[in-house]
Amino acid sequence: TCKLVVELFLRENLEGIHAFIFYILQVIAYWKIFTKAGEEGWKSIIPIYNGYVQYRLTWDVQYFWVALGLAVGGGILNSFGGIVGVIGSLALLGTALMNVVALYKLACAYGHGIGFTIGLFFLNPLFMLILGFGDSEYMGPQE
Repeated sequence: TCKLVVELFLRENLEGIHAFIFYILQVIAYWKIFTKAGEEGWKSIIPIYNGYVQYRLTWDVQYFWVALGLAVGGGILNSFGGIVGVIGSLALLGTALMNVVALYKLACAYGHGIGFTIGLFFLNPLFMLILGFGDSEYMGPQE
């Protein structure tokens, strides 16, 4: 009976276990990426602040505030529906596009190009680990 309880627990919580492992791997990858850039690793585990630091290291913090404003404003407007909801959806689309550019800026800051950006977009956890543990060196924001 104990074995059955353990099996049921694992079967029911497998997605949660995978999500937890995924989160831990992302924390480790971001920690390494930040330390490569000369930042303290703990900054990578604080939500929103880690995005701010990433924009500072790879692009410009003004764009962080624009992306954050579009995300929050778009989410609020999108909840209303109608034409206001359409405007919210457009703001969220703008946020998504800015996030793709932020991935490109991150790749460039570590000496990579558009191919690595595509990898960051489609296989983000894997490519973040490659960026953190690979031989990529932080070169600062690139134009």
